[in-house]
Amino acid sequence: MSELTTISCGSVKATIDSMGAQLMSLSRDGGEYLWQGEESIWPRRAPVLFPIVGVLRDNRATSAQGEVTLQRHGIARLYDHAIVCRTESSVTYELSSTEETRSAYPYDFRLNMSYAVAGGALTQTFRVTNTGDVTLPFTVGGHPAFNVPAPGCEGESFGDYALEFDEPWTARVPRIDEAGLHDFSNMTELFSDSDRYQLSHDVFEKMLTLVFPDVPGRRVRLVGPSGHGVEVAFDGFDYLGVWTASADAPFVAVEPWVGCATAYDESDVFEEKRGMVFLEPGETYEASFSMRPL
Repeated sequence: MSELTTISCGSVKATIDSMGAQLMSLSRDGGEYLWQGEESIWPRRAPVLFPIVGVLRDNRATSAQGEVTLQRHGIARLYDHAIVCRTESSVTYELSSTEETRSAYPYDFRLNMSYAVAGGALTQTFRVTNTGDVTLPFTVGGHPAFNVPAPGCEGESFGDYALEFDEPWTARVPRIDEAGLHDFSNMTELFSDSDRYQLSHDVFEKMLTLVFPDVPGRRVRLVGPSGHGVEVAFDGFDYLGVWTASADAPFVAVEPWVGCATAYDESDVFEEKRGMVFLEPGETYEASFSMRPL
């Protein structure tokens, strides 16, 4: 059964649901920074992406262990995760492979999702262990969506918000079709030699999702004119997805990814997807990103 757990440290508080090990609330001084879900726009808040990010072509791929049949973003978000450790400021969940998961993803694994509040930020950690006897291929990603405008800044609008980066750079992003497949042979230059990109609903209507490879410093700030918003630091994640649901959706998802959706230039062999992580039996992989309310 789904169970909510609230953790806190100082002025920052987070609530996580065992269903999907999904972050449900991120607040500072009582102000809610995380999108709270709305059925008519987008009902989720921050799903865990495993063992794929994005989509497979026609939701299928072949692998060394047989056919993989996964819907968008995989299976972790679909199951209740057991709580294995809980303190005032942290909680750790566990999801292990079952006969049901193996029917879609024919591998044995243990996924531990941890959340910890410290130093004014929430850190989300993926820990994947290969519990089988063959090489385990997978990717992971986060999908937290943040309120725009930020709490206390209700006079600001979506178009007032920008992505701010650690240094000037030139950002080129792949075209994405309606099925969610990426075309890395058709790149669009969003900005050149700048550390700031102003957001608009128009760009999402044209591009659907902005997929940034190799963000400098692996850090971005989603902020409005007041300077309020959120900073996401994602060392170890080579892609950053930025998305919103519709022309009037009052949120922006800032998504650190280890891999990305199937691309036009890829085969339908699961192991050949961009960013794939490979674990040998008994090995464990770990990656973390942090969210700091500003």
